Amino acid sequence: MAQAQGWIEISKETLDVIEKGDVHKGDVLSIAKLAGICGSKKTSEVIPLCHPIPIDSVSVSLQIKRPRGVHIIAEVCNEWKTGVEMEAMMAVTSAALTVYDMVKGIQKDAKITDISLAYKEGGKSGIFGEKIIQIK
Repeated sequence: MAQAQGWIEISKETLDVIEKGDVHKGDVLSIAKLAGICGSKKTSEVIPLCHPIPIDSVSVSLQIKRPRGVHIIAEVCNEWKTGVEMEAMMAVTSAALTVYDMVKGIQKDAKITDISLAYKEGGKSGIFGEKIIQIK
């Protein structure tokens, strides 16, 4: 299991538009969640030398956290001989890029920041980091 997190820093005005559901491309957080799940499953197609592996579950959470923006957390689980750190970070990255794509017409200077591995367990290297939350 691995958890990754990241941020997309956006203005109060853009957060207001997202919360109201007034982004012309649709429901930003729901679409970005789906993009994160799909992105995790395509990791080996995007990252050279990353093995295609079976994924048992993917969870993505996007929460508006004022004043900074949208906090993204992904959790990927599998039972396999290699870890899922890259898949978790790809989920966060895909979700963040989707939020950016959907709000760029409102705010071009939105920033994707601080994408990192927060926690992993299993594999040869064992446990790293601390769990953020249990995502459902």
